[in-house]
Amino acid sequence: MLTLPTYEGTLEPYHLTGDPLIPRAPKVPLTRTAFAAAHVVSDPLRERSPWDTRPAVDWDATLGFRRGLWDQGLGLAEAMDTAQRGMGVDWPTALELIQRTMVAARVHPLRPRVACGAGTDHVPLSDLRDAPAIIAAYETQMAAIEGAGGQIILMASRAFTAIGADEGIYARVYARLIAQAKDPVILHWLGDMFDPSLRGYWGHTDVDRATEFVLSLIAAYPSRIDGIKISLLDQRHEEAFRARLPAGVRLYTGDDFNYAPLIAGDGTHHSHALLGIFAAIAPAAAQALEALALGDMATYDALFAPTVPLSREIFRAPTRFYKAGIAFLAWLNGQQSHFIMPAGFQSARGITHYAAVFRLADQARLLAQPDLAAARMKTLLALHGVE
Repeated sequence: MLTLPTYEGTLEPYHLTGDPLIPRAPKVPLTRTAFAAAHVVSDPLRERSPWDTRPAVDWDATLGFRRGLWDQGLGLAEAMDTAQRGMGVDWPTALELIQRTMVAARVHPLRPRVACGAGTDHVPLSDLRDAPAIIAAYETQMAAIEGAGGQIILMASRAFTAIGADEGIYARVYARLIAQAKDPVILHWLGDMFDPSLRGYWGHTDVDRATEFVLSLIAAYPSRIDGIKISLLDQRHEEAFRARLPAGVRLYTGDDFNYAPLIAGDGTHHSHALLGIFAAIAPAAAQALEALALGDMATYDALFAPTVPLSREIFRAPTRFYKAGIAFLAWLNGQQSHFIMPAGFQSARGITHYAAVFRLADQARLLAQPDLAAARMKTLLALHGVE
């Protein structure tokens, strides 16, 4: 038994269920493309000035975490916002991450799909004042990703909103990048709940007007666009958007609140997945997708249902701090030996949040080693004065 704090300011006893899911490979091919966006594991013994310098990375643990996702049949979205791009992880670190990951992916027996985030974060915003500068910055990262063998995700760049870019600038930049990519790209629409500096992306603060622009962009290059990841946490918008996509262009849901019905679909259209939460709920996600492929909706719903409250807690406002919950669960599950993040990001959430994540992860059968998880939770509680 543990004594856990609540959001009501009380301390309450909690007994673990002790019934974890066992990670395993899928028994049948999955009918949805599923990318899990993974975090970076720090090496706290080599950190010196974590706020001001490149993060020290534990490469063995970082790659081991990715192999665990691949072993369960999931793909990987590499070096995305989950990996703290722009929030502790710089481009040199992200590039090394991409290169190491692609080497590991090539020798993995399941030959997992890996798509990698290309952005502009290696160039100061003050130097990204027009379309040519933004294009050149993207091209640098795209070339590096393609050189490593990765598929390109055109990450949303703060450079556009910093200069108040209109549709014309977005159209010029994206047309150039889409046309020159070796393989079809994945577009990336990240809402301002994930990054407040992206408010007004695509040249509009009005979502409907932004939607019309993005759909026109996709319609102009359907064979050059694999899909678009949308992270607006709006199920109705995503359903309406995907119904208007050209044939063959996928909608990758980034909705960490409503992924279960969006992936299941409405009988005519469905979403694929590019989700940060899949890194935290991998056994449930992989086995739910297997059930979907088998037509077993009862099992699909039973596996996903208890993960939704967990995901909503991890992604609760301020949503941009969700990465702490992902790393926390990796620590509880023995996938890393500590709970330290680049730039000290573990401090972004409080102990009541971590207590809630602990309870909900247990109820979703996602504490792989209950005794270890309980011992580590007790350590964290003690550090916060809860004995």
